[in-house]
Amino acid sequence: MFNTAKSLEIAYTKLAHWYKDVEQSGFRAFNTIANTITLNYISILNYFINRSTNASAESFNAKIKAFRAQFRGVKNIEFFLFRLTTIFA
Repeated sequence: MFNTAKSLEIAYTKLAHWYKDVEQSGFRAFNTIANTITLNYISILNYFINRSTNASAESFNAKIKAFRAQFRGVKNIEFFLFRLTTIFA
């Protein structure tokens, strides 16, 4: 869907067809993901408005978590924020 759909309307149609196919398949394992997609389809389809994702924010969050884990937690928040800005800014 993400590679072939050129517009929001086409992506919405493809997502609806996928959901219908999942319902008709009878696989219970897909029910959880189908429900998640039903609840978040507007956010998912926002990708097709300007083809952007939050991947860079997720990557930055992963770097912060790894940095924090390296020092086994944060005791001085001011110094932690200072280090983040000097390393990642």
